[in-house]
Amino acid sequence: MEDGLVEKNEKVGCMKKVIIKKKKNYHSSKVKKPISNKTLQKLFVSCMETFKGPGTVPSTKHVHKLCHILDNMKPEDVGLSKDIQFFKAENNVKENPRVTYTTIYKCDNFSLCIFFLPTNGVIPLHNHPGMTVFSKLLLGKMHIKSYDWVDPDVSHNLLNQPSQLRLAKLKANKVFTSPCDTSVLYPKSGGNIHEFTSITPCAVLDVIGPPYSKDDDRDCSYYKDHLYTAFPNGEIAELKEENDSYAWLEEIEMPENSQMDGIEYLGPQIIET
Repeated sequence: MEDGLVEKNEKVGCMKKVIIKKKKNYHSSKVKKPISNKTLQKLFVSCMETFKGPGTVPSTKHVHKLCHILDNMKPEDVGLSKDIQFFKAENNVKENPRVTYTTIYKCDNFSLCIFFLPTNGVIPLHNHPGMTVFSKLLLGKMHIKSYDWVDPDVSHNLLNQPSQLRLAKLKANKVFTSPCDTSVLYPKSGGNIHEFTSITPCAVLDVIGPPYSKDDDRDCSYYKDHLYTAFPNGEIAELKEENDSYAWLEEIEMPENSQMDGIEYLGPQIIET
């Protein structure tokens, strides 16, 4: 995995993808079995049981089981370590740091991905339409801000402006330090619209079900948040407990800092049974 965090090339669309081949120390006549990890394999099996496809939300029982597995996961379970150069405090801070990602596994029902954020790296405010997402901070320290939409019937067309502002309620706005509990967002709750900003180099394991898909109307949308007081509206005064609890979200084009570099996953492998 360390090699993949150092070298990038071969542009693919708006992302970069790296194919990194490791030297093989075995004879060609022998087939080397993939190295597996008990905890990662347990996570995979639980995901197979949990995610039933588009339009479904995991049961409470399955959510608790997945959270329990993720809460006990360590960086080493996916081939990472705090000793890798990327995660060291003396790692140079770049002016416009880019986020890197790698996919451990992906199918129609769910995907397992790791996002690597260098210091000051940002995954801009974005949504997860019809998706349930489990996020586990494996390494590092980051700030997370998240929102959920207020009832669409209440927030729709409250403002006669072309910007299509929609009212959202702030769900989280705090700093997380690994190791910490797994966070879960749902299609309509739990902070479905969120933003990550790293304070130190971070690695976040995301379990996403179902994955993004333009063909299935699960494309990613990006937003800019505005203070509630910037566009006050008397009609919803009874909704707000305090101004800081609400914000107006404006859908925007994909931000420049949303582009990521993709690398091949070289950690312990999942064995499909």
